[in-house]
Amino acid sequence: MDQTVAVVGFAQAPNRPSAGTTSGVETLVPVFRQALEAAGLDRREVGFWCSGSSDYLAGRAFSFVNAVDAIGAFPPICESHVEMDAAWAFYEAYVKILAGEAETALVYGFGKSSAGQLRRVLALQLDPYVTAPLWPDSVSIAALQARFALDAGLVTERAMAEVAARSRADAATNPYAQVSGAAEIDELLAEPYIADPLRRHDCAPVSDGAAALVLAAGDRARELRERPAWITGVAHRIDPQALGERDLTTVPSATAAAEAAGLPDDLDLIELHAPFTHQELLLRTALGLGERVRISPSGGALTGNPMFSAGLARIGAAAERVMSGEVRKAAGHATSGPALQQNLICVLEAES
Repeated sequence: MDQTVAVVGFAQAPNRPSAGTTSGVETLVPVFRQALEAAGLDRREVGFWCSGSSDYLAGRAFSFVNAVDAIGAFPPICESHVEMDAAWAFYEAYVKILAGEAETALVYGFGKSSAGQLRRVLALQLDPYVTAPLWPDSVSIAALQARFALDAGLVTERAMAEVAARSRADAATNPYAQVSGAAEIDELLAEPYIADPLRRHDCAPVSDGAAALVLAAGDRARELRERPAWITGVAHRIDPQALGERDLTTVPSATAAAEAAGLPDDLDLIELHAPFTHQELLLRTALGLGERVRISPSGGALTGNPMFSAGLARIGAAAERVMSGEVRKAAGHATSGPALQQNLICVLEAES
């Protein structure tokens, strides 16, 4: 049995402050169509569907069941769901294909962050006994991490502003970006803090959006795509949930995931899922990324961060660079949980 799996299609919705719809179905239908067209696949040929979303964010139980309407009522499908970023749904689908239980899969994630108070909702992922009852919001926790990193001399506010400026400039060519355009570093540093030491440009915007990615095994992938993006390694690791049990200036789970996935030394580019500027700097160190590696040429999460699909979109954006022939080796990264608690690395390569 062929144990190789490749990405053969990817699509995403524009990242917007509001999707202008009350339903994930309306957002997902065109994304499914585009992803399947990119893969040259009919929806009836998809062997497994897997999604990532959050009932807490949607504000209702089993919201992912409603999203299944976008797939179609017939024929019956094999479907699964994770209550987190769809990058982890991608991992489930990848294992499903490796196990021989499916030959093709479509992974999708969606989130309507504008529906509620996102910063407050994300407090629900914290330690339920000590931290969550205090209701610290997600930006304040990121600011705490940034302060530790600044005081330790690991990052500077100018370096953080440089990340924001580069991300916005790269996003100028990304039609799906919510924030883009040239930005002067000194002007960014003159802006007021929103959660000291974070300024607005240091934080990813609140975004509605969705993404879908198509996987296929072995020869089936070669039939569907002239240049598939072959998955040569995937791994995810997790650090302690309680903020006081880990050093917030390091990301050991990212380092461990990279080692397990076999992140190559001759990597051409990586799409990092870093919702805050200082987190990109911490991830660069944790992953041992050198100067030759291009980082988040799509603009990354700082220019559009739809909850529960932004991580999957990083894998898809990296895969697109491989499928287009632009690069030979790329990687996608996804994070979940407070202060980079959980990290996933996917290595993608063109066939020799």
